[in-house]
Amino acid sequence: MGCKLDLPEAPQQFQDSGQCSRHRQGPEEEGLLQRHQCTPSGGCDFPDQEIVVLHNKHSILCRRDRFLDREACEEETAEVRILRSRLLLKGSQTEMYSLLKELFPICRSITGDGVRESLGIIGRRIPLRVTEVPSGTRCFDWTVPDEWNISSASITDSKGRKTVDFADNNLHVVNYSEPFSGTLEREELMPHLHSIPSQPDVIPYVTTYYKRRWGFCLRHKDLLKLKKGKYKVEIKSSLKPGSLTFADAVIPGRTKKEIVISSYLCHPSLANDSISGVVVATHLYKYLKARKDNYYSYRFIFVPETIGAIAYLKMHKEHFLKNVYAGLVLTCLGDSGPFNYKKTRQGDHSLDRICANVLKHSGHPYSLREFWLPGSDERQYSSPGFNIPVGSLMRSVYGEFKEYHTSDDDLNFVKEKHLEETLQMYKSVIDAVESDFHYINLNPFCELHLSKYGLGSNPFKQEDPNRYFRKILTLLNFSDGKHSLCEIADKLDVPVLELAEFAKTLEQKKLMRRS
Repeated sequence: MGCKLDLPEAPQQFQDSGQCSRHRQGPEEEGLLQRHQCTPSGGCDFPDQEIVVLHNKHSILCRRDRFLDREACEEETAEVRILRSRLLLKGSQTEMYSLLKELFPICRSITGDGVRESLGIIGRRIPLRVTEVPSGTRCFDWTVPDEWNISSASITDSKGRKTVDFADNNLHVVNYSEPFSGTLEREELMPHLHSIPSQPDVIPYVTTYYKRRWGFCLRHKDLLKLKKGKYKVEIKSSLKPGSLTFADAVIPGRTKKEIVISSYLCHPSLANDSISGVVVATHLYKYLKARKDNYYSYRFIFVPETIGAIAYLKMHKEHFLKNVYAGLVLTCLGDSGPFNYKKTRQGDHSLDRICANVLKHSGHPYSLREFWLPGSDERQYSSPGFNIPVGSLMRSVYGEFKEYHTSDDDLNFVKEKHLEETLQMYKSVIDAVESDFHYINLNPFCELHLSKYGLGSNPFKQEDPNRYFRKILTLLNFSDGKHSLCEIADKLDVPVLELAEFAKTLEQKKLMRRS
């Protein structure tokens, strides 16, 4: 039996089929907004879904099964459009957090089935090309290691109680631990145990990719509880020749010049460091795929950090050297911290100016940081041989928040509203990149007689006339083929996307052209 939602003073009902029919009503009933939360026990066809219905004389919106349907109407008021965009935004938030929750429990590493499973989940949302690089493959100065997989691991005391269990949290095992089975005295076991005394309630994240050993990670308060005696230790893992797995997806643009969007997929259950970047990248792909007439091509890369990026660059060296214009590394995007932009190695690339401009006019707190090492995969893309301008737009910076590389970097630490804020910031950056051209004023001798072209009175009615004339005259003056749109926007101290609207108008009137 479906759940019916009766709207006061309106015959519209939410039918069992979930369909929404057109209805017009009088002005006294405009703006009626009603919410209904269905419960699993209520026999509703849409359990745990909030159904939002806007009843307006022009439109009715129903949210069902995480999507919005709207019957086509001849007109739609501004209020309806605003509300619809907000509801769609909420759906995007829910979808991103759903992906985060699906990826979070998987035990990933730089190789292995956890990476493949994660790429399979992403591949159900966007088309991916998956590549396997065999163990032993030389990639510049590195070699792809043997593949690692794990099924279980535990420490059991003399009374048969499991004091540490991989099944409880995959951070409990040192990532890439070799297999081990044996009984040890506490003193023999202690060198293999890792904790953080200053954070006694968290499990640390420790790896041993290139050194054969084994170990466990646990809360320091639990380590202190280990009594003298014998402990049975078992790690059911495998380290043997296999392959390293990565994936990519390319959206062609009008030019072969590419913007790289890179995220890493090797950390186990760490929500902000690693998974948040993958989630935002996945939804940024959807945005760019739907965006019409992209100038640049976009290459999305999902790799294990460091060795994965190195292997990818080895396989695509000539392509990167010839075609890649710039890039961004996505990580640490879901916490409540201020935005931080790590500049490219060049420090003054157009991408650096654009990110600074977008952040400055975003209304969010932010900081700009110079390129530093180490870091994430920007250090591979920006190594001297490639020298690709790659920046990283983050929230809190890796290594600077106390939850970093601990069990506190969990689903409670990352909030969907922060993921959405970050996605919107990246969308603004991409839109600005797609607008940042150099222009040529086609009437460069003296200023234009603006009224001849319908520009003498401000077409942007909401804007102060003095501000309007300053912008349009400055834009025309510096459109000499030497200044980018973002450089001109910075001279005016305005958002580059705001100035892009002016440039579009002047292009349409054939007063400017792209150089």
